[in-house]
Amino acid sequence: MNRSCYCAEPGEGDVGKRFVLQGWVDTRRDHGGVIFIDLRDRSGIMQVVFNPELEARAHSKAGELRNEYVVEVRGELRRRSDDTINPDLPTGAVELMADGLELFNSARPSPFAIDDERITENVRLTHRFLDIRRPLMQRNLRLRHQAFRITRECLDEFGFIEIETPMLTRSTPEGARDYLVPSRTAPGSFFALPQSPQLFKQLLMVGGVDRYYQIARCFRDEDLRADRQPEFTQIDLEASFVESDDIIAVVETLLSRIFSQLGNSAIEGPFKRIPYDEALSRYGSDRPDTRFDMELSDLSDLFPESEFKVFRSVLEKGGVVKALVVRGGADMSRKDIDDLGDYAVELGAKGMAWIKVADGKWQSPVVKFFSEGEREALAERLALSDGDLVLFGADEAAGVHEVLGAIRCRIAAGRGLIDSDRLDFLWVTDFPLLEKDGDRYRALHHPFTAPRPGDVELLESDPLAVRADAYDVVLNGVELGGGSIRIHDGGIQRRVFALLGIDEVAAKEQFGFLLDALAYGAPPHGGIALGLDRLVAILTGSESIRDVIAFPKTQRAACLLTSAPSEADNEQLRELGLRRRK
Repeated sequence: MNRSCYCAEPGEGDVGKRFVLQGWVDTRRDHGGVIFIDLRDRSGIMQVVFNPELEARAHSKAGELRNEYVVEVRGELRRRSDDTINPDLPTGAVELMADGLELFNSARPSPFAIDDERITENVRLTHRFLDIRRPLMQRNLRLRHQAFRITRECLDEFGFIEIETPMLTRSTPEGARDYLVPSRTAPGSFFALPQSPQLFKQLLMVGGVDRYYQIARCFRDEDLRADRQPEFTQIDLEASFVESDDIIAVVETLLSRIFSQLGNSAIEGPFKRIPYDEALSRYGSDRPDTRFDMELSDLSDLFPESEFKVFRSVLEKGGVVKALVVRGGADMSRKDIDDLGDYAVELGAKGMAWIKVADGKWQSPVVKFFSEGEREALAERLALSDGDLVLFGADEAAGVHEVLGAIRCRIAAGRGLIDSDRLDFLWVTDFPLLEKDGDRYRALHHPFTAPRPGDVELLESDPLAVRADAYDVVLNGVELGGGSIRIHDGGIQRRVFALLGIDEVAAKEQFGFLLDALAYGAPPHGGIALGLDRLVAILTGSESIRDVIAFPKTQRAACLLTSAPSEADNEQLRELGLRRRK
């Protein structure tokens, strides 16, 4: 290539050297005959000067340049005068004195300025090829690439082999809806895009690969929000002859390297571990944000005979009463508290009781229902002092945890209690293997998660007491990934299928290839999948994973750039044996 280097690479040590630079015109300024342009490429900006006394033809052509024109400039690097140095630019002390200019391509007026941070997301996504030119997007994509590189280097050191698994596979129940792809060669049959490489990586373990990884593309047809996309990327890995501690050690090393090198934060393991039940009890979430305190307190034992009927009736039905204390929260207005109550109702609560402790008095509509003994016990249990605010949750345990857990995080963010520079990694362990869904059981993770060895005997007698040999890694309240030791015994796998309502016929139909593989000498194995999009979003400080994906979809799973999804024409449908219904 003719290009000498990227625009932001020359520095004061290169003064006097000639350079050929190529890129886009970021801005153009005419200062009384001398024309300045800021030339931009993925590295940054170089100021280029066109002086008619130096080269009249280049200066004349520069007068025709406009923003986003694609050009090549040639000239000698010189140091700027002291009064024109720009300390905000890496190249702010130098400029290129152009004596040659070539126009590669002109550009129509852009729908938005490349450096405009106020443009709406829909406009940016419609013109994503322009949006990607923004320095922020360039930085995000480079950092994403670096995360890939570090991952490959780290896992290679641990002996993992990178192997691709199929994109077209069969549909299996894994929690979300599959994206289906009709088959032209087998009319009426469909492939499914993989929600994860789960079964294939288990088959690789049966095949003796021993250690596999993949930066895997995955697909789920589910409702979207900021941290979800219909297609997303996982760091997916699996290893044989391991226990959970082995997988956890690999992941801690990987995450420590990524965040130490890309996040400029010295991260070291081991990460703290919190059992699932404790995480829910203390923080109301199985992905707790532990950068601040404000833990939930169980008050169920204080109100079994309470005159406050809401608490008493909940406890009689086997529910719980819990509280969240906001130290200094009595400064919140009644409107602020009512807004929190409305938020609780949105999350499924029937309401939210509260108490303000101000000027030595308890202010609340519910205080009159508490006995003196209940008030004393409550004050002691919660260590209440003047200025505190108490928020109550009373319902089934799962509902109380969800509501108070969400309110906890909302209050902490609103009151500035979260140290945004702090990174709190932790593992949540000892998940239940199953949960109740009406009259049926369903797997909390997926059907291939192994029960803890000591709990296998409880599978039929007390299924909900069986703990999974599973582990989720959490950072600042965000689940980065989840994994488990897998079932490698075909008999246990059939027992778990039976609990999930998958009989022998259905198991053979949907998972016959897995059961067949397990019968041919499957080693103990386990693994994990880390959400790479979420990880990079945290590293870049992005609010949405759409800002770290080159060509993302909207919340309606649409691509505004290409207008996908789109209708297929009738000839394509006929080839697939499909017919459009009115």
